[in-house]
Amino acid sequence: MATSPSITIRNVVDIRWGSMADALLETAIANWEPRFTANGVDASDYTRITRSIERWDEWCAAWSDAADQHLALGDAALAAGHRLSAGEAFARAATYFHFAKFLFVHDPDEANAAHARAVTALELAAPLLRPPARLVEVPFEGSTLHGVLRTPRGPGPHPTVVLVAGLDSAKEEFREIERSYLERGMATFAFDGPGQGQGEIFAIRPDWEVVGRVVVEHLGGLDEVDADRIGLWGVSLGGYYAARIASADLGLRGVVTLCGPYDVGAAWDHLNDLTRRAFQVRGHCATLDDARVRAGDLTLHEVGSRIAVPMLVIVAKRDRLFSWHDGERLVDDVGANATLMVLEEGNHGGANVVYRHRPQSADWMAERLGVGGH
Repeated sequence: MATSPSITIRNVVDIRWGSMADALLETAIANWEPRFTANGVDASDYTRITRSIERWDEWCAAWSDAADQHLALGDAALAAGHRLSAGEAFARAATYFHFAKFLFVHDPDEANAAHARAVTALELAAPLLRPPARLVEVPFEGSTLHGVLRTPRGPGPHPTVVLVAGLDSAKEEFREIERSYLERGMATFAFDGPGQGQGEIFAIRPDWEVVGRVVVEHLGGLDEVDADRIGLWGVSLGGYYAARIASADLGLRGVVTLCGPYDVGAAWDHLNDLTRRAFQVRGHCATLDDARVRAGDLTLHEVGSRIAVPMLVIVAKRDRLFSWHDGERLVDDVGANATLMVLEEGNHGGANVVYRHRPQSADWMAERLGVGGH
């Protein structure tokens, strides 16, 4: 099985945690429930687990313990010959291990252990899912980017949607996103890019045109993928990445950005401390001041005018991380090729109103990729 890389920069990253962490725990619990439950966490589990936590230092262990319970359910189902149930349980365990680690950056050893187990749980789930998943390795700058390819029923090659994670998301979180596209006849490829999941050996970088080109060209060489019908979906910081990829001449047929920033540096002072610390670690920055400088490099200034791909830009008016006006600005830059969708009651990522954008954006993508009967 593949192993997850360690976060090797812990000796150069200066994270001064202190009592601030516990002050943020209540805010984290109050705001993350829609995100978690929209992406595979059972609502009762969310309540039970978060009520058991009194300090931020307990977060990773509590979610890892819950993930172990789902691994045990998967083992029992597999022993009884119930492969689909086993796959669902293993996939849920992968998601829980991911959420154990996703912003737990002050303790790299504990975070790395949870991440490694998330990767292993997804590997267990992959052949048991319906449709099954295939683990794909993409050579990249002397190392590898890791992804999960799932294809709908029927012969290929298939129109394919590339799923781009954000600062704190990773491929282990995307089963429900995959479902919305698979059920409409599109394949999905969820992967960890620089600064994400198994890609954390690489630092966060602004020029995702480079990352996107490598990934899209690799997918185009796979038998399952229709190289002439590839689309892109990105959430949060992944929305920024998706826009940067869209600005390259890659033959994409459609791009969806969900609550992405226009300029991370301009948004820096409005981000919560957990998010800033995660950016520091995943940007391989020694201090928060260095991270602030790095954030300034992530901007769509003068990028939108290069985008000729049809683009659906989704924003949420109650987004606590990035202003919905960032999406307006991107649409203005892109011009006639861009469409703006505003979620009046949506929070960051629209997690509290997924029914107002997840099926709609999947339908929009199906039309762009020429998928009939969706």
